Amino acid sequence: MVAPDSLGIAEELNRFRDFAHGRSAAAGWWLDPETGEDLSQSPSFPYIVASKLMLIVSEIAEAMEGHRKGLNDDKLPHRLMIEVELGDALLRIGDLAGKLKLDLGGATVEKADFNIVRPDHQPGARRAHGGKTY
Repeated sequence: MVAPDSLGIAEELNRFRDFAHGRSAAAGWWLDPETGEDLSQSPSFPYIVASKLMLIVSEIAEAMEGHRKGLNDDKLPHRLMIEVELGDALLRIGDLAGKLKLDLGGATVEKADFNIVRPDHQPGARRAHGGKTY
């Protein structure tokens, strides 16, 4: 259940999901480059989803490398690499969630609301032996 004050955030995240997927679909990223067929109709679709998930991971890895080296982005040099790569990750997440018709906004705010009361996320539990330090 999503808290009432989080509904607007959920709606905005789903608008972002639709934006990201719309841009990606318009660019043809969900079409077979040889046949033009919708990749979701392919028997390989589960592997395509797996590839898209790993592309999200690669964006996060690029963000870490940019942060580690203090780099600006090579395509948007006025921006830090970490912020551009995190943006790329968000776009890829939104695109995949859109293709799969996931309620990304609802799930995100519901998880955020849960994390507020989650016992292992409380300061005392984090300070305890074996607690989550980060």
